[in-house]
Amino acid sequence: MVDDFLIARNPGPDSRLPYLVRIPLGEGVVLKTKDVWPRTAKFYCHRTHEWPEDAEIIERVPARSCTSRGAAIDLLLDRRRESRSQFVITRIRGGRQAIFWQTARTTKQARPNVGLPTARAQGVEDLQILVDSHERYPWRFTHQQAVTKRWGLPCGDYAVTDGEQVAAAVERKSLADLSSSLTSGKLTYVLVELNDLPHAAVVVEERYSQVFALEHVRPAVVAEAIAESQGRFSTVPIIFAENRQLAQEWTYRFLAAAREELRMGAPTAEAISTMAAANPAPPAGPTPREIRAWTREHGWTVFDRGRIPAEVRRAYEQGRPVERSRPAAPSSARS
Repeated sequence: MVDDFLIARNPGPDSRLPYLVRIPLGEGVVLKTKDVWPRTAKFYCHRTHEWPEDAEIIERVPARSCTSRGAAIDLLLDRRRESRSQFVITRIRGGRQAIFWQTARTTKQARPNVGLPTARAQGVEDLQILVDSHERYPWRFTHQQAVTKRWGLPCGDYAVTDGEQVAAAVERKSLADLSSSLTSGKLTYVLVELNDLPHAAVVVEERYSQVFALEHVRPAVVAEAIAESQGRFSTVPIIFAENRQLAQEWTYRFLAAAREELRMGAPTAEAISTMAAANPAPPAGPTPREIRAWTREHGWTVFDRGRIPAEVRRAYEQGRPVERSRPAAPSSARS
């Protein structure tokens, strides 16, 4: 049963974390923290197993929901402002576990308890990713084996090229940006441009489930718009990648794979064309109607139906008059 979310003063006089929070999950999760709400930056939290009996409670807020999903605890409070937050369990230097308290405004630096791979994308040495010159706070791909270059892209925020051709592009969206561009119709024009590329995608730095937690627009409207966009532009998928790091990782591997696919496609098409030239299809043979017409022109009567005699076919192929070695067809069967 969901209980109240409590904030109290930490009775420990020497602690650098002057507040206690009690998360209404199970028997209650108690954490020491820096402040009463992560407004501008995420907070480091330290786990403690004691909630003081005489705690000086600063704030008590009813919780509408409190759920644990993987390495995160999602908290929704029953108030208009500062109602949504998340406690993320992650790993820091040395592999030590740490807990951070964050809100939607500070999630860009959050890393759930997922170890991102460091292996190079298959078939790629050092991938050069073009970043649109209008992109604010761009991904730098420092975790991946890639280099970035600012460029005025015709569409998308990140792209790779094969020679002078754009091999693939990715449009980056936050959930709020996706929602507004869908409802205003702007995303349709973006998808039209992306659809003309060999490979393209839209990547959202959020989970799909958060679509149904939107407050300033009906979630069903956004969900329906997403479905309609995917039905119309099925070759441009909309990927929900949970957070900034995972969205960046997916984009890196997608761009690398798309460029490699384009490079492999050209030699394959050339090889198929070469094979076709070396092994041309045999020319189509004459039709029975053509043979019968030719033999009649040379004074021989043949049946309108049935198998054409072998010597007649050979004569047609050799281009000489048919020898009258076969009896004429009965008058009733002649043409």
